[in-house]
Amino acid sequence: MNKPGPDDSATTSLRENWPWIAIGILLLIVTWLLSPILTPFVVGAGLAYMGDPLVDRLEKLRLSRTAGVSLVFVVLSSVALLAIALVVPLLAEQLGVLIHNVPDWLTWVQDGALPRLGVMLPEGVRLDAEGLKTLIQENWSRASNVLPAIWQRASQSTGAIVTTLANLFLIPIVTFYLLRDWDRLVAWVRGVIPPRWLPTTDRLARETDDVLGAFFRGQLTVMAALTVYYWIALWLVGLKLALIVGLIVGMVSFVPYLGAIIGIVAALIAMVVQTQELMPFVWLGVVFAVGQFLESNVFSPWLIGDKIGLHPVAVIFAVMAGGQLFGFIGVLLALPVAAVLAVMMRHTLQHWLQSQLYLAPAAENPAPSDSPAASPAGDA
Repeated sequence: MNKPGPDDSATTSLRENWPWIAIGILLLIVTWLLSPILTPFVVGAGLAYMGDPLVDRLEKLRLSRTAGVSLVFVVLSSVALLAIALVVPLLAEQLGVLIHNVPDWLTWVQDGALPRLGVMLPEGVRLDAEGLKTLIQENWSRASNVLPAIWQRASQSTGAIVTTLANLFLIPIVTFYLLRDWDRLVAWVRGVIPPRWLPTTDRLARETDDVLGAFFRGQLTVMAALTVYYWIALWLVGLKLALIVGLIVGMVSFVPYLGAIIGIVAALIAMVVQTQELMPFVWLGVVFAVGQFLESNVFSPWLIGDKIGLHPVAVIFAVMAGGQLFGFIGVLLALPVAAVLAVMMRHTLQHWLQSQLYLAPAAENPAPSDSPAASPAGDA
């Protein structure tokens, strides 16, 4: 009686498990379709994941789970509200300075920059309030055709603003309930995993938890450090929008080099509006050069190290791929998913290096047919 070969076993396993495979594919499709509304749930899950160790420590102090979650939630919410109360007035003040400098900048563009570049404005057109008003009045008939499109875009923007506000309102609610029931959710997930997979799953989960926890803590610290550095350094060189540019660089710094590139562009635009002298731009270059050195050689190595185990190009690809597949929610999930995949790939590589296929000895090369040992003439 013939024993079933590897191909027969694989076919039998596929035939038996195809409903579960179909369910998995269906879940991926549903996740992709629902990606526009998943943002508050993903952000809430991330915040609950980062807050769970604090709640666990409070539970060890004999606090109930709900009391510990409430305490952590109140403290973190108070810190966030305090930060908003301190930062928003400064942002409003700096935006007011920017708006105040716009007329002077338009005058410089009209009287200085454009003539030096050899670009002449149409006769009678000036880049000031009265000139722009006259230009709009003269082209009102053509501009009126654009108004419906502008109104449609504004309506869409209003809907996006309402959705964003709703998401911001949902995030603390989702975070609270997920944080309260986090241990139950983990136990439920562990309970639906086949028992024969639990040893490997537990090992992968522990390693993934170590990687994600260290990475998130380190990355948030790096983002805060970069925000403070660029805020102070740009303020010292005279940039009036230092806080705004510092926040931009800090928040986008989780993608290698992207935060610095966006920050440089924003700082250059702000400095051009503020002043047309050369020396401030030289100082901007110094600030960003020192910032890149600190990020690459001080902040990231000390605070993150090689926690995620991904090359910077792989990080950029992961963020872009997540955004392409799932939009903003994909950008949020890109690095956590990439970290999990990196852990799985390292274990896969370890199994491959220990597999029989990798360790099998090379087959001996047969003697060439024209060699004396293999030819009939040699035997004779």
